[in-house]
Amino acid sequence: MSSALMQNYGTRELNFERGQGSYLFTKDGERYLDFGMGIAVNSLGHCNPKLIDVLTGQANRLWHTSNLYNTEPSEQLANKLVASTFADRVFFCNSGTEAIECGFKAIRRYFHSKDLGHKNRIVSMSGAFHGRSLAAIASAANPVHCEGFLVGDPGFDQAEFGNFESLLCVVNENTAGIIIEPIQGEGGISVAGIEYLKAIRELCDSHNILLMFDEVQCGIARTGSLYAYQQLGVNPDILATAKGLGGGFPIGACLATEEVACSLVAGTHGSTFGGNPLATAVGNAVMDTLNDAGFLRNVSELGDYLKAELSTLVQRYPLLLSEVKGLGLMVGLYCLTDAGQLITRLQEQKLLVVKAGGNSVRLLPALNVSKKEIDSAVEIFRKALSDIENN
Repeated sequence: MSSALMQNYGTRELNFERGQGSYLFTKDGERYLDFGMGIAVNSLGHCNPKLIDVLTGQANRLWHTSNLYNTEPSEQLANKLVASTFADRVFFCNSGTEAIECGFKAIRRYFHSKDLGHKNRIVSMSGAFHGRSLAAIASAANPVHCEGFLVGDPGFDQAEFGNFESLLCVVNENTAGIIIEPIQGEGGISVAGIEYLKAIRELCDSHNILLMFDEVQCGIARTGSLYAYQQLGVNPDILATAKGLGGGFPIGACLATEEVACSLVAGTHGSTFGGNPLATAVGNAVMDTLNDAGFLRNVSELGDYLKAELSTLVQRYPLLLSEVKGLGLMVGLYCLTDAGQLITRLQEQKLLVVKAGGNSVRLLPALNVSKKEIDSAVEIFRKALSDIENN
């Protein structure tokens, strides 16, 4: 039967019927080890029993009221995020792109509220990915994503990621904000240096510019701290988060300081489904799991183990692989062979990973993945690389 779905995702070969932990299963019972986890979304694995219990319990009580009214799960989750981060206020939405959009609006509205309307441009970085809305693709300026969509000047400028001098050349009296991923995901697993981020923070402070972090992918304990900025030593004014926050249930959030958030007065922004009881109840359960020093330490240890094991493959196949990058369980394996071909070989051997920029393979396993599952994934990599080398 032909699909009635739009073809913007191209042809998709696999069709999964169920998931459990680190595995996905087709209707024919074939089992795949999932090291993509919905692109860092299923933070606690597929069908996590704790999340199922919380979601089922909330589904039997209350699904939706609209944001005309308060609900306890949303208030609880907002308080947990504030208690665990730099932020004073939280806006809930349904996705990372929406969280980014809220941040962009907050930046511009902040200066508008101070009669500094000329400060309205936002600087992003090369290799960035902030989502697929018009504002998000305009900010990242990837020609492939922008073609056929953008008309005129959308109000964004761009600097080279990791190059502070490049940023200095772009910033001017009209710059309102700078957005950066502390660890780029789609663009390749590239970690922003601590001194680089500190220099950006100082630049923002001295030029009355707001700093926004996109932690949609690298946040929610993915790097071994609740948010990556917490181990990189620089606080933003605004932060976008989503993906793993709902453990597979759609939710996003824009976090901000009180000074920035107060510019979004009643009527300036909203979301019909944002902060609904189902999503925030699951978000609370995820946060309760992650806000444990032992859990975060285990993520870091597993990440170190995964990177060490992959590094042995780099040494074993120097003509096919170049290096391993990343923090925690956000890991990139850079290829000298075609990364797409390697991903196809891995899928044939029942391992799912994700392609990223720089001809790299992205590994984003569940945060509670086991060492045994890591060993299985590395062994599949070894077999796939051996096949490529021999052919």
